[in-house]
Amino acid sequence: MSLTGNNNGAPRGHRWWITVVVIVAAVLFLASFMSRGDGVPVRAATALRSDIRSSVATNGRVEPLTQFEPHAPIATTITKVLIKEGDHVKKGQMLVQMDDLEARSAAAGALAKIRAAQTDVSQVRTGGTQEELLTLESDITKSKVARDTAQRNLDALARLEKDGAASAGEVKAAQDQLQRANADYALLEQKKKDRYSKQEIERVEAQISEAQAQYAAAEDTLNQLNIRAPFDGTVYSLPIVQGAYVTPGEMILQEADLSKVRVRAFVDEPDVGRLASGDPIEVTWDAMPGRVWKSSVTALPTVIKLHNTRNVGETTFMVDNQDFKLLPNINVGVSIVTAEHQNVLTVPREAVHEEDSQKYVYQIVDNELHRKDVQTSLSNLTQVEVTGGIQEKAEVALSPLNTKPLRDGLAVKVVR
Repeated sequence: MSLTGNNNGAPRGHRWWITVVVIVAAVLFLASFMSRGDGVPVRAATALRSDIRSSVATNGRVEPLTQFEPHAPIATTITKVLIKEGDHVKKGQMLVQMDDLEARSAAAGALAKIRAAQTDVSQVRTGGTQEELLTLESDITKSKVARDTAQRNLDALARLEKDGAASAGEVKAAQDQLQRANADYALLEQKKKDRYSKQEIERVEAQISEAQAQYAAAEDTLNQLNIRAPFDGTVYSLPIVQGAYVTPGEMILQEADLSKVRVRAFVDEPDVGRLASGDPIEVTWDAMPGRVWKSSVTALPTVIKLHNTRNVGETTFMVDNQDFKLLPNINVGVSIVTAEHQNVLTVPREAVHEEDSQKYVYQIVDNELHRKDVQTSLSNLTQVEVTGGIQEKAEVALSPLNTKPLRDGLAVKVVR
């Protein structure tokens, strides 16, 4: 009986193992079949026509184009503050007044020196005061009379000498007297003509020049102590208050014409070569989301500088700011459009791969990847312009949703 039982059990056990193997094989085959049918899940995009632009994104700083920044000329006190920060002011409008008593006194003293020096110059140029001129004319007249008298006396003695009525000594004495009279007369005439030496004239003229310079300096100080707007503009900084004491050189206020401002953009060294005169520029400010100011490149960088930790080239450009929203010294975003193509074939940047300097995409055809070499032109952070290799509306793979890499011939399933 036991022999019969063993013979019957062995076939049943063998059939059980065969059944297990068949089931496992069927499961594996089904799994493989299902895997081949579903393919690797991937994201995809369609090559479409659109506009694309290549740009340089960087930061910049707003600067006043026309600025007025007065400083205290001397140590003094602020007596009046007639404006407040943010005020729009007109040309010639009084803005701030400082104590100018000392400056007024200096101006008055300098003016008195000018008048005194002018009097001295007038006297030098005319030969002296009226009294001095009258006295000199009187002396010249007397000297001329004395000279004429000496000449007549000499003539008379010369005639008498011929008749033996006068000695040679008397004639000689008369000649000496005439010579002295002529010398006195010539000296007075020369004194009338050139009473003052060249050095004396230069000294007097220097005095008036010095006095005029002192007066001009005093007037300049007065103007600096009474500050008026030199042009229509906005007072955007006012660090002082009425009654405050200020030291020489201390800034009083800052005014600027903000209807047009300058933006200084800092372009990283690798991007400097992409810039060209006339490139469109867009300026944004985080404080005003959605607002864009337009401009264009007018000055290319001429030198590379270290700015914080970056090597940059600086380019400046003007921006219309009629509503005065852009304020001096704020930091702004700057986008410089270096190239722009319209209605061209584009794909997402993620779809383009590169190997050995050859760019390519994986085009999806019947749920299978086909490598397509492509030619490209413009690119930016999100798009690439394709100029050859695929047609419009071609479907291209972006990235797999698992860790399996993309390859030519791979079966895929597009996940929308």
